[in-house]
Amino acid sequence: MSILSESLSSRISGWDTTTEVGPETLAPQGGMSYVRGPSSPPLTYITIPQLLREAVSRFGPREAMVFCEQGKRLNYYDLDRAVDELASGLLALGLEKGDRVGIWSPNRFEWVLTQFATARIGAIMVNINPAYRLAELEYALNKVGCKALICARAFKTSDYVGMVRHLAPELESCAPGRLHSAKLPHLRSVVVMGEEPVAGTFSFEALRRLGGPAQLLRLPTVDRTLNPDDAINIQFTSGTTGSPKGATLSHYNIVNNARFVTGRINLTETDRLAIPVPLYHCFGMVMGVMGAISKGAAMVFPGEGFDPVATLDALEREHCTAAYGVPTMFVAMLEALEARPRDLSAMRTGIMAGAPCPIELMRRVNSKMNMSEVTICYGMTETSPVSFQSFVNDPIDKRCETVGRVHPHLEVKLVGPDGDIVAVGEKGELCTRGYSVMKGYWDDAAKSAESITDGWMHTGDLAVFDDEGFCTIVGRVKDMIIRGGENIYPREIEEFLIRHPKVSDVQVFGIPDEKFGEEVCAWATARPGEALNAQELRAFCQGQIAHYKIPRHFRVVEEMPMTITGKVQKFVMREKTMEELRHSR
Repeated sequence: MSILSESLSSRISGWDTTTEVGPETLAPQGGMSYVRGPSSPPLTYITIPQLLREAVSRFGPREAMVFCEQGKRLNYYDLDRAVDELASGLLALGLEKGDRVGIWSPNRFEWVLTQFATARIGAIMVNINPAYRLAELEYALNKVGCKALICARAFKTSDYVGMVRHLAPELESCAPGRLHSAKLPHLRSVVVMGEEPVAGTFSFEALRRLGGPAQLLRLPTVDRTLNPDDAINIQFTSGTTGSPKGATLSHYNIVNNARFVTGRINLTETDRLAIPVPLYHCFGMVMGVMGAISKGAAMVFPGEGFDPVATLDALEREHCTAAYGVPTMFVAMLEALEARPRDLSAMRTGIMAGAPCPIELMRRVNSKMNMSEVTICYGMTETSPVSFQSFVNDPIDKRCETVGRVHPHLEVKLVGPDGDIVAVGEKGELCTRGYSVMKGYWDDAAKSAESITDGWMHTGDLAVFDDEGFCTIVGRVKDMIIRGGENIYPREIEEFLIRHPKVSDVQVFGIPDEKFGEEVCAWATARPGEALNAQELRAFCQGQIAHYKIPRHFRVVEEMPMTITGKVQKFVMREKTMEELRHSR
């Protein structure tokens, strides 16, 4: 353990056991939509390697990670040794502090090792979406100048090795670590997960053996060069409008947010947290991995990708006490649970986040999955990610209907179109300021300046505060539908339609209309075994919601178009609906 780490270890332990200031302090002041999070627990000024060392010193023999599909189990001692081994291999590749290392893979043991090993040497890990194809991969690698890429061989329909070789055919004739590619000019080393070699690349297992004693001895020296404010991670935004942007996060961003998130669900070393959400996203790598490490909890990864049956089996078999997921994941798990019940008596808590969480779904998760203390989180990649979260003892209606209250050490305000703070109860764009705001978008000063003003991150989300400081997300600034001069918020209509007994999921959006400016559309999926049609949905709305809120167009579909993180792609629905209407005329 380094001198810096030793000097901070008592502060770290104290940080973990300090109780957050009571929620009564989180109400808006003066009737305006501005809230400030508590100043306790204190922020912790450490690096990711220091966080891991503290966990190892406190929880060494306890189980740290279980990868069900790969059949791997590691305790904290095992994890520590494996991280140093891989970090030594990265040094042997010639990687240095500040170099970018891409990771392109589903949820695997190698992903988590890479997360900690890159941080161990101060390299910046670049999360590459497992769903990316050729053009997106080329853009991501070149945008941030990745010097090395660690990838899986394949996942589902994605042939990762084939795509890399297509972009860099020079791999066929180069020595491993000596790549010079016309299309990927910064890339020097490609590492493929597994034992079997691929021409021009290192196997992951060979990389773990590459370092040896000499490189291991370098690690303490490298450690002394690390600073909590250093950039350590780049995550690409979804890129639904224009090219993806690389949100750049520091040790300080990630470590503190992970601690606060798991603090609110009262996670401890006795908990076993299931993480079926993708690691490449903040939900998996910060709230999941870093959050569990900060408390000494065990992480359980049900599979490489989300599967409701495999996740439920893991919850039962591994005696999990907590689980993470986006609403669509919980919908799928509830449906699989109805088909075959499991013993989920060990379950207690978890987090549902990443998209609006319907009230009825939340109630079913509480009762059917034994997750009585599940909380809601809200945030974005650019804020590390969480800004708002429920407390486990918040009233059930508040935990169902809102995203909770502001996190420690953050300021949040809601502003109108003129930039002024709106009154409590009025809708405004949510802006946040504090330790969690990213360092900026990588190599894009203009986009960074557009998004961050005087330290305030503009989220693009519309929200409302109540008198107690509970926050309700009512939609996106760009998603608001203006029909005949009436402002319509899709979330409100979605919350109503999800009450229909046959509806499993529903999404509402607007499309252009010559007469009204915009018209309201709704896509819905039916619960298993149910037959649902548009006429039923329209009749359900009559006399219950204002006429102008009733969708003009309903469509019942088998499934919603979604990103790999489970976020619904309304722009895809909008385009498909407009295309169908054009053909029907």
